[in-house]
Amino acid sequence: MSPERKASITYALNRRQPDITVVMENVHDPHNIAAVMRTCDSIGITEMFILNNRIGRHGLFGNKASSGSAKWLVIHEYEDTEECVKAIKDKGYQIYATHLGEHAKSLYELDLTQKVALVFGNEHGGLTEGLLKHCEGNFIIPQVGMVKSLNISVACAVTLYEAYRQRELKGCYTGENQLPADMHKALTEKWGLAGEE
Repeated sequence: MSPERKASITYALNRRQPDITVVMENVHDPHNIAAVMRTCDSIGITEMFILNNRIGRHGLFGNKASSGSAKWLVIHEYEDTEECVKAIKDKGYQIYATHLGEHAKSLYELDLTQKVALVFGNEHGGLTEGLLKHCEGNFIIPQVGMVKSLNISVACAVTLYEAYRQRELKGCYTGENQLPADMHKALTEKWGLAGEE
């Protein structure tokens, strides 16, 4: 591995955020998932959850849309809502859904520096009630246009860059390793840095 490549990987690893994740439920278009993966990697998300309880599992995600981002993420795939939620809750995440519910808050009212899982539903019907009942709250992205919706990958990007903004202000991207020791070790091996340090 070249010194430049090692420096790039180390830079990204030391800015990984172990306390924010994305959950995608029944997203039909694998290109949308791949685009979300690219955004997740760009702000330092370590893992994401893909729940397909109404559609089949996806094959390979669009490499072109993700620019290979999947290899820098830990992807958890589930077909059962309860199993998926248990895995998320066992890791200590609070779950917030993009959903126009009665008590939905603006995205900009959320504290995205806490340990949070952000849930996005499919392109047509949004989130299932089975998943919504497990969420601590709902949020919306404020809009003033006639069409009150965004493409799922765009909505995710807007949301995650608000998280990035809040986390940068809090000092979460200082370059000091944020990861627990076991996660740091696993990613060091997965990313090919084992034996390079």
